Amino acid sequence: MMNDEQHLSILLADDHQMIIDGIKSMLAQESSVSVAGEANNGQQAFNMISADSAKFNVLLTDISMPLLSGIELCKMVKKQYPAIQVLMLSMYNSTAAVRESLMAEADGYILKSAGKDELLTALHRISQGGTYFSDDILPIIYNQYQKEKTQEAKLANLSLREKEVLTLIVKEHTSTEIAEKLFISKKTVDNHRQNILDKCDCKTTIGLVKFALNNGLAQ
Repeated sequence: MMNDEQHLSILLADDHQMIIDGIKSMLAQESSVSVAGEANNGQQAFNMISADSAKFNVLLTDISMPLLSGIELCKMVKKQYPAIQVLMLSMYNSTAAVRESLMAEADGYILKSAGKDELLTALHRISQGGTYFSDDILPIIYNQYQKEKTQEAKLANLSLREKEVLTLIVKEHTSTEIAEKLFISKKTVDNHRQNILDKCDCKTTIGLVKFALNNGLAQ
């Protein structure tokens, strides 16, 4: 963990040279921060880290890049070089991009529209072991958290038998086949199916499949 007096050496990865040049210019007069390396794709960035991981404190990476995306790059860095903090950089505040970044264990997420002060705040905060997410990103994180909590509550509502039936539904078994596998009647399977639909707040079998996938009941 670093304190405010320590220098931050950044590896900047973006497939648009204008973005790299702009950030370098933005940080040029900052004595506490320097761009120690730059890469135009994820694979190049990872190769640079692998060659000398001690050279960088922070990886500032775009999400969408050729050869290796920022998301995949983040996963690899976090697995092999956990001492390096990762700040995701994106033009978009999409739910999917934010969720993938969180799953990849990124330390922060900032929009390319951010100004110098916000970028510096983000860099120093994650370098001290904290996290930073742009104000536009926080509602997405909160909504995702609430959604996952709701999903967990629905899953907890299902009985063991209902989970077994749901797993077989996802595997495209008919009610008759499920009845045979579980040694119960088709009518009982149909009753379970309706109960599952009600508890999961789904209207169709496709909805159930999506629910099961989101909750790890389908392999």
